Order: sequence, then C-alpha cells, then structure tokens
Amino acid sequence: MSSATIARVDRASSPPAATRRLSVLSANIQAGSSTQAYREYIWRSWSHVLPVGKRDNLAAIAQAVQPFDIVGLQESDPGSLRSGFNNQTRVVADAAGFPYWSHQPNRSVARVAGSANGLLSRLPPTEVLDYPLPGRIPGRGVLMARYGGDDGLTVAVAHLSLGAQSRKAQLAFVAELLGDARHAVLMGDFNTPHDAPEMQVLYRRTRLQPPTCTHLTFPSWRPARCIDHILIGGIECAGLRTLIAGRSDHLAIAIDLDVPEAALGPQRVAANAAG
Repeated sequence: MSSATIARVDRASSPPAATRRLSVLSANIQAGSSTQAYREYIWRSWSHVLPVGKRDNLAAIAQAVQPFDIVGLQESDPGSLRSGFNNQTRVVADAAGFPYWSHQPNRSVARVAGSANGLLSRLPPTEVLDYPLPGRIPGRGVLMARYGGDDGLTVAVAHLSLGAQSRKAQLAFVAELLGDARHAVLMGDFNTPHDAPEMQVLYRRTRLQPPTCTHLTFPSWRPARCIDHILIGGIECAGLRTLIAGRSDHLAIAIDLDVPEAALGPQRVAANAAG
C-alpha cells in the first residue's frame, strides 16, 4: 500500500520535460508572382515567364517569414528567366536573415521557369536530404531536415500533385520516410484537404495526426479550400493561423510548437533581426 503511494508521489513530482517554443511557417510563394483574382491567371500570364515585379514580392515574403524559426517554401524558383536567374529561396533567406537554407529543384522548363521546395532555418540541421516523389508526371519532391540525434526532430517540406492517385503514391512514400520519426513536422501544399482518403496512410503509418483545427488557404483573395497543411507528431501545438506572404495565390500557414529540447540537441536558435 505504501509503495504504491510512494510511486504515485514520485510520478507526480517528476518535472515535465523541458521544451522549446519554435515558430514554423509554410508558404507556396508562386515563384514570387502576384495573383489576386482568377482572371489574373490569364491577364498576368506573362508573370510566369518574366521576372517583372518579383523583387518587391520576394521582399514582402521575406518580411513575412522573418519572425519564424523554420520556414518551408513551395514553388520557389531555383534560378530561371522568370526569377531573373536568382535562386528565390536564397534571396528570401538572405533578406530575412536565416543562417541556414536549402532547396530542392524539382522541375525546369527550358530555363524559362523552374520550381523548387525550400527550407529556411535558424537552427543548424544535422542532416538535409531530398527525394523525388513518385507520380504520373515527374517534378514533385520532398525536402527533409533532421535536427538533434536519433530521436531528434524531423522536418519535411513537400508539394504534392493535383491528381489523387499520384498523391496517394506520394503520401505512401513520405509515410515510409517519416515512419520512424518520433518528433516530426510535415508541411507544404498538399493540393487536398487533411481528411481526404489518400491522407489516411500518413496517420496510420506515422506519428503525424490530422490537425485539430484547420484554416482555408486557397485562393488567397477569397479562401475557400484548405489544401496547405502543417502536420505534426510527437510535438505539442500552441497555435495555428494563416497570414499573407507576398501576393501569392496561397495564404501562408503558421504554427507555434513546443518541441522537447532533447529532440533538438545541444544547439541554440539563431536570433532573428527583430530579437
């Protein structure tokens, strides 16, 4: 009887695991283009091949992401005619003061236009990997960074296909990559709601869980669809929200996370310009 009482006291008196608050953002930046109405997809179609106006949009995106610790970008041009042959991930990282960045070019159209996933970080990753995703049409990928040791934090950025069958194969592939991750973040433009049938493989095979609250992200000027997500597993969520990042046709999505310090390893977050 007394030993059971002692055991209960010991458990109650154990201090909670130390955590660190991290702010994470995911944004489809539409290669720095400006789209604020459906008609502009046609009227401003030249912006998909020319760099005009993108510098100001990238500056606005950099300002929006500057307060965050980890940022995932989709549709970031890795350096083609439409970006003025500038790597947009690097442009945003430099302007926002991120000491670590990486990118994954996935698609190139004769050097006229390109598309990449990007990762910006104030924490030094221990490893960065990238994988092409399966699909009927090539040109999709997942960019993955690991922090800390074997039980550390894994962050993945992906941009999935428009077709459900391709997404199903892509999500099964991502689930295989993240299946052993104890602390995981998967973010990006999924092109599908979080509760779509093809999404279930993630929830079955990984620690990732459906979001407890969702926000509409597309189109940015009149949001009607929830297709951009930040999914987490083994981490506590302290708030989810959307915000404007440049003049993309997607709203950015942001989340505050309480991550076990043990999952980050012996490292410190580089201060942003505001801090």
